[in-house]
Amino acid sequence: MNGNLLSYVLFLPLLGALVLLALPKQAVRLWANVVAIAGFLISIPLVTSFDKSNGGFQFVERVDWIPTFGIQYHVGIDGISLLLVMLTTLIGVVAVLASWSAVQEKTKGYYAMLLILQTGMIGVFVSLDFFLWFIFWEVVLVPMYFLIGVYGSSRRLYAAIKFVIYTLAGSMLLLLGILTLFFQYHAQTGQYTFNIAELMKLDMTLGLQRWVFWAFFIGFAIKVPMFPFHTWLPDAHTEAPTAGSVILAAVLLKMGTYGFIRFSLPLLPKASIDPVIIQAMAALSIIGILYGALVSLMQSDWKRLVAYSSVSHLGFCTLGIFALNPNGIAGSVIQQLNHGISTGMLFLIVGVAYERRHTREIKEYGGLAHVTPNFAKVFAFAMLSSAGLPLLNGFVGEFTILQGAFETNRAWAALAVPGVVLGAAYLLWLYQRTMLGTVTNPANEKLSDLSLREWVVFAPLIAWAIWIGVYPKPYFDILEKPVALLVERVRPEYFAGVMR
Repeated sequence: MNGNLLSYVLFLPLLGALVLLALPKQAVRLWANVVAIAGFLISIPLVTSFDKSNGGFQFVERVDWIPTFGIQYHVGIDGISLLLVMLTTLIGVVAVLASWSAVQEKTKGYYAMLLILQTGMIGVFVSLDFFLWFIFWEVVLVPMYFLIGVYGSSRRLYAAIKFVIYTLAGSMLLLLGILTLFFQYHAQTGQYTFNIAELMKLDMTLGLQRWVFWAFFIGFAIKVPMFPFHTWLPDAHTEAPTAGSVILAAVLLKMGTYGFIRFSLPLLPKASIDPVIIQAMAALSIIGILYGALVSLMQSDWKRLVAYSSVSHLGFCTLGIFALNPNGIAGSVIQQLNHGISTGMLFLIVGVAYERRHTREIKEYGGLAHVTPNFAKVFAFAMLSSAGLPLLNGFVGEFTILQGAFETNRAWAALAVPGVVLGAAYLLWLYQRTMLGTVTNPANEKLSDLSLREWVVFAPLIAWAIWIGVYPKPYFDILEKPVALLVERVRPEYFAGVMR
């Protein structure tokens, strides 16, 4: 089975979606949960069989697809993509289970979209052929469009169309960058290929690499989203159903940061160390950290507050990447995991409250800790996890990123640190307004506490947050080799002790 394990993990959700379409309505929910759980279970051998001492790609599968243009079905994972694949399969289980009572109409289409989305996201993280990767990158748009546009809130069509227009605009520039590499390779070797490892052998001038870098940058920055390309995100999050918001925050945004790590840095090493580009990326990251946090403080809508917090948290991730050292990049990947766990929990929290009260206005709540104590405890945990409390997951990622940023440029670290303080401020403010004090709204007096199913939804995320916070060593071990190879590719002098 190990020979084709990655293909099983990749295509099981898609196969499950096709079977689901033929099932009677009453069996759809159960089947979707079975498929999601099975997808997570068969991904576990990726971890147990993974060789941490090997920084290259493992579980590689390669089959010619369109030989004329050098296009292959070529998949594999290294430590970076392994962690993101595991995040995707676990969040898939959480999102499907969280939808049990939230969506009552058109359930067949809803669960089919969730499962198709799962295959698209995994495909982005495992593809080693640029053409194959781009297909998965675009496939993700379709189910997310329908999840927002059909199953979202009152302004769902506006949010769905805005999401697609932004992402497609970025994708067109991405495609131009990919085709530039494709034709450059043919000009230099006489052969066509989309193989990423082969494209890394290209010898391009700094000027050409800069152009391709900025083409890639627009596509990835929109997906992250980096400031100032973030304006689609609050609308998409606010209007999406709970599971859509969870997947969007936990996994979909990571496609952009993954693109910088997997493609921008190793394929364009000259541009990646260009001082102008590095300073621009650091500046945009720091602005995003501070801007996202400050705007979160101004929100009256619970869900929009959490949405803007993603702009701030992902700013740390991009800052870590362009610190261009092992601490920065490893910290970025771990923080991507952490953001998926913590912000996923926060969106689930909003979903639980919305199902009971059908409002996201913060002023409509207050004193819920007296009525729903278990709900308040889980919310407190998610809040502290997102705020970076020591011994929880958020602290590990933020500390390592700031360490990497400090190593590269002390001013970056100094400017980013207030983002941590502001993050704690808006989360504590939100918790105080919704959970503490007296119950002032009569509509909140008889709310039900967490059900057993809701406890089951939160449990794996809580456990994972504690594990990373208390014992992060296995994650750093998994990332050590691939991150070292990446840094050596971009900055060959780094491990010789030369610091820029």
